[in-house]
Amino acid sequence: MATSSSSKACAAPNPPPERTPDGRYIVVRGRLWRASNQHLPEDERQRHVNALMDARRAVGAAKRAGDPAAEKAARAQVHQAKVALGERGPVWWDDGAPDYNRHLLKNTPYADEADADQGSRRSS
Repeated sequence: MATSSSSKACAAPNPPPERTPDGRYIVVRGRLWRASNQHLPEDERQRHVNALMDARRAVGAAKRAGDPAAEKAARAQVHQAKVALGERGPVWWDDGAPDYNRHLLKNTPYADEADADQGSRRSS
């Protein structure tokens, strides 16, 4: 019996990723990834997200077409959109806190908060 690709659409959506208490990072498989700038106006954020998705589609199309020049240009557009969102480039906060982007959670000051949070979940 053939399966329909629409069966995937019925699956429950993934929950949003865990965030650090200050909202600067999302946690994916124990690693911190810089989150988008929380202070961007919604229309500006959405414009950058749309550009990011368009650029990611362009990367895929270039790879399928076997066009290295187009792939390189599309990857540059992905980078540009991520910088605009605050996920890459200079940090978007201004309190002097270091950037822990791509660090393992356990190797950052956020580890203590995560441990405390896990402990409170277990005792509830």
